[in-house]
Amino acid sequence: MINRIHFSFYLLFILFLSLEARSQEKRPNIILIVVDDMRHDEWSGGGHTFLKTPSIDRLASEGTTFTRAYHTVPLCSPNRASILTGQYPSRHGIIDNTSRNQASFMLDLFPKYLQAEGYTTAHVGKWHMGNSPKPRPGYDYWLCMEGQGKTYNPPLYEGEERIQFEGYITDIFTDKAIEFIKRSADQPFFLYIGHKAIHPEAIQRDDGTTDLSVPKKFIAADRHKGAYSTADPYQRSETYSPNGIVEDGKPVIANAFKIRQETMERDERWVAEIDLGVSEKTIQDRAEMMLGIDESTERIMTTLSELNIDDNTTIIFTSDNGYFYGEHGFSLERRMPYEESVKTPLIIKSPGITQPEMVDALTLSIDLSATVLDLAGIDPPQTIQGTSLLPLLNSSEGDIRDAALIEYYSNENPFPWTAQLDYRVVVTNEYKYIKWLRFDEAELYNLAEDPTEKTNLIDNPEYESVAKELHNQMEDLQLKALGLR
Repeated sequence: MINRIHFSFYLLFILFLSLEARSQEKRPNIILIVVDDMRHDEWSGGGHTFLKTPSIDRLASEGTTFTRAYHTVPLCSPNRASILTGQYPSRHGIIDNTSRNQASFMLDLFPKYLQAEGYTTAHVGKWHMGNSPKPRPGYDYWLCMEGQGKTYNPPLYEGEERIQFEGYITDIFTDKAIEFIKRSADQPFFLYIGHKAIHPEAIQRDDGTTDLSVPKKFIAADRHKGAYSTADPYQRSETYSPNGIVEDGKPVIANAFKIRQETMERDERWVAEIDLGVSEKTIQDRAEMMLGIDESTERIMTTLSELNIDDNTTIIFTSDNGYFYGEHGFSLERRMPYEESVKTPLIIKSPGITQPEMVDALTLSIDLSATVLDLAGIDPPQTIQGTSLLPLLNSSEGDIRDAALIEYYSNENPFPWTAQLDYRVVVTNEYKYIKWLRFDEAELYNLAEDPTEKTNLIDNPEYESVAKELHNQMEDLQLKALGLR
């Protein structure tokens, strides 16, 4: 009798282990790729006029492209924090690019919830929420550069150890990412890849200012240098200004550009730094850097296929903020509230989900954390303010929000002319409303009819009620972002 009981318990134990193993197998691996400074259209499938990115195109063809994905804030440090916490900057506190090292160690990062549920987790690449490259909580494997890092032969921190690497930064990160995938292929894993590309070489001080003695050069891998040196000129937007002049109806920006001009006249080092009109050489150099990102994407997808885990691995591809090619007179300012800066590329390939090719619903970078946890079957904590995108992956119909809030704080001012330019933005399916917080100025655009944001409708009496409604909506969304409603 006792032996039968023992045998029964043994069978139940074996059954439990078997079910647990099956459960582990069914949980998807998840890879989140964040490209630095990549515009929403800076890939061939996104509309770039000469860049070819066959691997990113393939990822899109096998997955879903979100055509109206927005950054919660179009700036590196705060948006990376928003991606990894699912919170607005006004909630997580990383509001700019100053070195908030201590605060970044205390963020409620979503990988720790994956780790607690048996996922093996890794961070490979740029951190830049504080310049410290030391490991943050929630990761089993850590490889990181200090601050903006170096493009060639970078010193990197692998765990707590500082190691001098040789080679091109995109290739190094890809090599290490693939090593992690191979080590972790027999269990569910989460991998965050934070590329340095396509950011230029730069040194950013702890106070957020930049070192003007370091030329801002976009450095491609040696094998890609010159690949686009004879490319046809980039087809510019109708809002392109080679001399850095903004359209009528943007008085806040016009005043900022006046200060910019005075800054260049006082210190000629700014002339090359600003790159008014964004030269063809700049666009070509960025495109050549993107070839390394495309190759990296291909290598990762090939590795997944070789390991026979591609049908159980979700890949999310996005960026941290956009970039201007001279639209509205901007160049390196990035952080401004116009589409070239605030829209993000977002591609999700998730096998097992019937995916629409395109989704036009409004999404935000704070949605990625909820999406990853939802994919893993983990209930998101209440601290996450974003919404899972899985319903949109299952159907191209419907929305997860009727308006998206974008917020920006100009506390850190690497460019004198962007000081005081705090703003809030509300984007709906039809309109964009911009409120400059330190000025009695606002802007309103009908994106459906004016997608390049040429005509500010804020003083048009026909749109007075629209502006008022969007302003009230902004106040409500801001209170929710702060956790006050």
